[in-house]
Amino acid sequence: MAGEAAGGKVKALALVLEDEARRGGYSSGDTVSGQVLVELAGPLLLRALRLEATGRAWAAWSKGSVRVSSAWARGGAGRGVPGTRREAEVRYLDIRQSLLRQPPEGEDGLFLLEAGKHEFPFSFQLPQEPLVTSFSGKYGSIEYCVKAILERPVVPDQSVKRELQVISHVDVNSPAFLMPVLRSQEKMVGCWFFTSGPVSLSTKIERKGYCNEEAIPIYAEIENCSSRLIVPKAAIFQTQTYLASGKTKTFRQMLANVRGNPVASGSTDTWNGKTLKIPPVTPSILNCCIIRVEYSLATTARMGHNLFPTKRTMSDWVKKIIIVTGCCWYWRPDRKNFFSEQDGR
Repeated sequence: MAGEAAGGKVKALALVLEDEARRGGYSSGDTVSGQVLVELAGPLLLRALRLEATGRAWAAWSKGSVRVSSAWARGGAGRGVPGTRREAEVRYLDIRQSLLRQPPEGEDGLFLLEAGKHEFPFSFQLPQEPLVTSFSGKYGSIEYCVKAILERPVVPDQSVKRELQVISHVDVNSPAFLMPVLRSQEKMVGCWFFTSGPVSLSTKIERKGYCNEEAIPIYAEIENCSSRLIVPKAAIFQTQTYLASGKTKTFRQMLANVRGNPVASGSTDTWNGKTLKIPPVTPSILNCCIIRVEYSLATTARMGHNLFPTKRTMSDWVKKIIIVTGCCWYWRPDRKNFFSEQDGR
């Protein structure tokens, strides 16, 4: 009978999470519940049916590599050129459960499942200490998953895996995120001996904390004392910072931008709440020791039609305001002229 049972066919193996769509993500202390579904064409002998829940952050890159995926696949060589390998890993979750009752004595540690459909419920609680938000980036990721493993005699194990979306809630109503922010800068337009006069740019936002798809009202004053036509612009950037083996790797990308009207020589312009909408993004990640995800609002006033500064000139031209993206919405019923509120202008 054992030989007949061992030859049974597994028609389906699935893992279903309860309330997954309604939740939109799990947080520290939440209970994760679901079922492992097994459908058999005939009787089957099992050694075990295990559940594993794991979570980790990892960062990896090689000197000279362009993409971590290619470097990872080649064991540390970027574009086929050997380089110094940088790696780091932090584990946040490691839970293991058996979904089968103990087999009867004399069954050689095997469990017999009859043909048909079987459901094996499971439930476990995430740690109470803060977990880091799920994230997939250029040189690393923060991943959580639940995996069901079907162990059979002789034949290889079968498994099914589902990703867990974990969110570390950032409350943008915290006092530290409610303070207004001002940045001012004056720059000479041109280069070397061919300068044409100064351009001054002052930028204010009402607070530092915002949520996904929220519009940031930008208040700015641009004064063009140069002899050139300038164009004011603003953009939201995401900066990913990875730490491994005592080194750091940074990747920056623009997420959204807006531009104002050209400002002629000797003229001024004002943005009285010009909005820039935050696209759907991962909340700021500030509590992971090897991966940080930060956001900034950058403003600039530049000559010509170059939409935004290049990477090399960004530090010279852009005044950055660090913003924090969170999960708890902020509500302010009254919006007035922000320059007037702060300066009485």
